Parts: sequence; C-alpha cells; structure tokens
Amino acid sequence: MTSEQRIDLNADLGEGFGAWTLGDDDALLDLITSANVACGFHAGDPTVLRRTCERAAERGVVIGAQVGYRDLAGFGRRFIDVEPHDLTNDVLYQLGALEAFARVAGTQVRYVKPHGALYNAIVHHEEQAMAVAEAVRRYDPTLPVLGLPGSVWLAAAEGAGLTPVAEAFADRAYTAEGTLVSRREADSVLHDPDHVAERTVRMATRHEVVAADGSVVSVRAGSVCVHGDSEGAVAMAAAVRRGLEEAGVRLAPFVGGDAA
Repeated sequence: MTSEQRIDLNADLGEGFGAWTLGDDDALLDLITSANVACGFHAGDPTVLRRTCERAAERGVVIGAQVGYRDLAGFGRRFIDVEPHDLTNDVLYQLGALEAFARVAGTQVRYVKPHGALYNAIVHHEEQAMAVAEAVRRYDPTLPVLGLPGSVWLAAAEGAGLTPVAEAFADRAYTAEGTLVSRREADSVLHDPDHVAERTVRMATRHEVVAADGSVVSVRAGSVCVHGDSEGAVAMAAAVRRGLEEAGVRLAPFVGGDAA
C-alpha cells in the first residue's frame, strides 16, 4: 500500500419523513465524507432535505442526490417498470428539488447515486440505465455518478459522457458475481461493526471481498457505502472510519475537497 491510497466514505441521509425519523444523520455527518441525500421520492420531505443539506454544508460533507423510484410506501426498494422518458423526468425532478435546498445551504449537488431498487435494476436493465444517464447528462454532464462496478449503469453513464465512480458496500453481502445479495435473503445485511470494518479495509487495500459463498471477488472502488438506515449504522461507520485510518487509508470525497 502507498501513501496515495484514499477512499470516500458515503452514507444515505435525509430519509426521515414528517414525524418519522430514520437514522442518525447528525452523528453520521461527523464520520462520512459524502452524503447521499434522499430527494423526496423514496424518502425525505422538504424540511428534512433542507436540514440535511444545511448540516452537511456546515461540516464540509459533499452532497450527492440519491434518486429513486416514486415509492414512498416501499422506501424505493420495489422495482417499478417505468417508461424511460418518465424515468428521465422523474430523475430530473429529484435533482432540481435537492439542488434548491443545497443552494440555500450555500453549496450544491456534486454527484448522483441511484437508490434501492433503481440502483439494483440498472446493474442489468439497460433501458432504465440509459434513462437515468440521460437525466444526469441533460441536467449537468459534469456530475459524477456512483454505481456497482461492471454494471450496465456505469457503462451507460460513461457512454453518455459522464464520469462513472465505482462503489463498494461495507454492510452488504456480495454474490460470487460481484453483485449484492438480495435483501430478501438471510444475512444480506451485515451488522457486526468489527466484521464490517475488517472487510472494508480489505476492499480498500486489497481490492477484494469475500462473497456469501466463500469465494473471493475483486472489488475496486472509489467510494464505500454504509447504509444510514441500518441498525447500528453509526457504530459501523465509526468502526469503518477507524479501521481505514489505522490501515493508512486517507478518507476524502471522490469529488474534490480535502480529507475529512
């Protein structure tokens, strides 16, 4: 490992709604370098989004738009067969909404990350992947996009002239093919902070992860995600950050900025 080694640590924030709070955004903002902020379709309301953007800006955390299906009831984790033109417009709508709150907070949306079922669908769903890429291209082609390495989505983004950034997941189980184990399956979400931290350090330094079947899968990523809505998310993020720092990995946003 060289002193040049660095990685971004991101988490999903702004996912409360009205009287319902989900996750500890304030605590996570002290640990992460990039925040994937909900845009109101799968979670979040105007007050939640404004507060999240303001607090991220105060801490110098980079804001990204976490766009998803129009699915509040299912938290954006149900596939929806949206017409490509409509999906492009849905993504544009979400980008514009979050940009308003980021601007009021004195900052801006710096990248895009699909959420939940949309994220997983466009690993293979070419039509929807191209629709999302078209939305980002039309909105701001300089915005990088996060996605699973080897996905149709990152290929479509690159084809549209966007900058693709490969992402790894600290707290999700992997298949032997390098995709995420479905949340419908047992042990698809990991909860032990020490185990999560250990596998994240392995991904960052050795560029590999042990899949659910015991095989070793190659993973090269510019950013690693800890899910903000997972049980014990703050403890996991703290353990991951501590583990990476102890391993000599510099934590820094993948979109400019200094190490946090």
